[in-house]
Amino acid sequence: MTDHNPTSSSREESQTRSPFESTSPTALGTARRVAVIAVLVAVAVGAAWWFTRPAKIATATAVATQTADSNGSPVMLTAEAANRIGVTYATVERGSLAADVRTVGLVAYDETRVKTIVPKVDGYVEQLFVAFTGQPVEVNDSLLRIYSPMLVTAQEELLLAKQLSANVGSGSPEAVRNAESLLSSARRRLSYWDVPDEDIARVERTGQVQKTLTLRSPLRGVVVQKNVSAGQRIMAGEAVYQIADLREVWLEGEVFERDLSAVKLGETVSAEFAVMPGRPREGRIVYISPTISAETRTTKVRVALSNADLVLKPGMYATIQIRGEARRDVLSVPRSAVLATGTRTLVFVKSTDGTLTPRVVELGGNTNDRVEILRGLTSGETVVSSATFLIDAESNLGSALGGMANMPGMDVSAPKPSAQAPTKQPDSMADMPGMAKPTKKP
Repeated sequence: MTDHNPTSSSREESQTRSPFESTSPTALGTARRVAVIAVLVAVAVGAAWWFTRPAKIATATAVATQTADSNGSPVMLTAEAANRIGVTYATVERGSLAADVRTVGLVAYDETRVKTIVPKVDGYVEQLFVAFTGQPVEVNDSLLRIYSPMLVTAQEELLLAKQLSANVGSGSPEAVRNAESLLSSARRRLSYWDVPDEDIARVERTGQVQKTLTLRSPLRGVVVQKNVSAGQRIMAGEAVYQIADLREVWLEGEVFERDLSAVKLGETVSAEFAVMPGRPREGRIVYISPTISAETRTTKVRVALSNADLVLKPGMYATIQIRGEARRDVLSVPRSAVLATGTRTLVFVKSTDGTLTPRVVELGGNTNDRVEILRGLTSGETVVSSATFLIDAESNLGSALGGMANMPGMDVSAPKPSAQAPTKQPDSMADMPGMAKPTKKP
């Protein structure tokens, strides 16, 4: 029996192994290395994409923002082109300027000249004398006639008190005083119900009770509201008519906080209406609101206007011009030279070479034709005074195109033509590459 030696077995196995047999790791280890390398490559690519992406977005955003917030690019305009589109120029002047304030107003009723007709007894409408809204009325004109059982009872009590007073005329002084007190009380009740004194006297004189009560207009004006119809039952305290005297109206507008220094209570102002072109009306400021709107930074102003001819009607628009004190030594330009875009206010300044450059300015007071410049211009400069909107559109277009050229991936520059000589075009298909010329047979 032979002993098995492990060492000798290993040595024999090593000697019998082929010298061309590989001693590298197994296929499983190789696959793992390949997977790890693939993962590392994917992570590297993702990291590169992630860290380069924000820079591109930030660059594009910055360029777009710069283009949107820019004041536009300069515009070169020849004299011929300026004449063709109607461009004119003006000089920035220094001098005195009236601090006029202009705002839009709306015609409204004078609330002190509006009356509401309210019956003080219950009843039924027997007849309407004013049947539609807008009907003019005069003082003491009949408005409506109502039947009221309460009124009939009060008249009967008046006649009883009148008869009692006559019967106790020869009685004791106390009885006479009581009868007179009862008669006076019956008269006051009817008077408190707006029964005219002549109607009360007629009832006492004739001894006949009036079935209806006629309500009359307390002022001259126009019926602006009608809430009653014939045959309707009405209650005491119910508004049936509203009458407004339009011989004087209010003009209500709003003034910006910065212009309040030019607005004075009792000051005379001018108002222009589309219905009366070239014929402004004078009025006076009767009210300035003690508060300012937090949203609009404006305060309400009320102007009283005479309207004897009844031309002005509630709801009309008007332009209010408030004349302030003139300010001296201020810069100003024509109103047409200023362009307000909502986010900025600018003018176009003409350079010596004819270039029109947009420049942001800060405005002050204004008049009908000029605007004060607080910052942005100097005296003697030349600015565009007409067709400003067209110049601004051209400036914004140039600025937008310039901004697109700076965006990633955008190249607005045209490719330069090659300096090489043009290649000769093939005369026929035979001259094209790969095409053999036919050979002539002998």
